Amino acid sequence: MKQLMLVGATGLVGSHVLQKALDDAAVARVVAPTRKPLAPHPKLLNPVVDFWRLPEDADWWAVDAVICTLGTTIRAAGSQTAFYKVDHDHPLEVAYLARRHGARAYAFNSALGADARSRVFYSRTKGETERDLQAVGYPSLTLVRPGLIGGRRQQSRPMEQLAVGVSKLVQPLLPRRYRVVPAERIAHHLLQAALTATPGVHVLPSEVLI
Repeated sequence: MKQLMLVGATGLVGSHVLQKALDDAAVARVVAPTRKPLAPHPKLLNPVVDFWRLPEDADWWAVDAVICTLGTTIRAAGSQTAFYKVDHDHPLEVAYLARRHGARAYAFNSALGADARSRVFYSRTKGETERDLQAVGYPSLTLVRPGLIGGRRQQSRPMEQLAVGVSKLVQPLLPRRYRVVPAERIAHHLLQAALTATPGVHVLPSEVLI
């Protein structure tokens, strides 16, 4: 059985990953650092942390694999600088610390269109995060790139919700890569990538996630 770290456990995709991991017999323990406490569970270790000042030498960094579903919006973050910190710097810092303590697999929830050379800030941020994660040196790295994500969020994202609603109406006419991907399906692929830890860098485009 494996020790698994999950960052982003309170988000839409992360909450699905958490439930699946806790229910999975292949997972011995889930370490889920969060800003606010989660509901207790016998398999859950839930350090309450400040992601701006992560404890570098905590013994709970010693896990087999990491799943990262951290993400925000510029509106919620307040600025592009703050957004970049959450969507790039935090995932990268977690990757370095867990790898330093022995983690061998990292699964990252990225986005459709991620490209470090993109002129679009959001896509460029995701692309730079993917690029920099590859430099950390994980034996197994999986980059999951969903398009629109379906599911009920705790945090309101009206424009995204509108886009999801419209996409669902015309879904049969859309190419698979542009269809809404249920959060539960993304969570499934992230968890399987972390548990199987297939060597190499793997990119899962939106069309294979449905």
